Amino acid sequence: MTVVVKSKDELVVPRSVRRRAGIKSGDRLEFKVSGGIINIVPELPAADDEYTPAERRAIDARLAKARKGPYYGPFRTADEAIAFLGKEIRGRKRAARKTT
Repeated sequence: MTVVVKSKDELVVPRSVRRRAGIKSGDRLEFKVSGGIINIVPELPAADDEYTPAERRAIDARLAKARKGPYYGPFRTADEAIAFLGKEIRGRKRAARKTT
């Protein structure tokens, strides 16, 4: 769809375009300009807005546990990472056989 830019400051996005893009009244949009191209990106809600306080506490606890590790890597190459994973899998299979 093509529109004509008028001398006003605002540019009107036609209703049919907004509907197809899923833009609703009250949505917050970010405009990004690069090389003469304008991208309109919806501002996503913060994660805090999507979870109850109890869910947020559970998520924060799991993140804190993850930050403590264990961490593996960084690996210099993909082959090095694959070799490490192979050793881990073999070790876990051996441990599983011992418990059965």
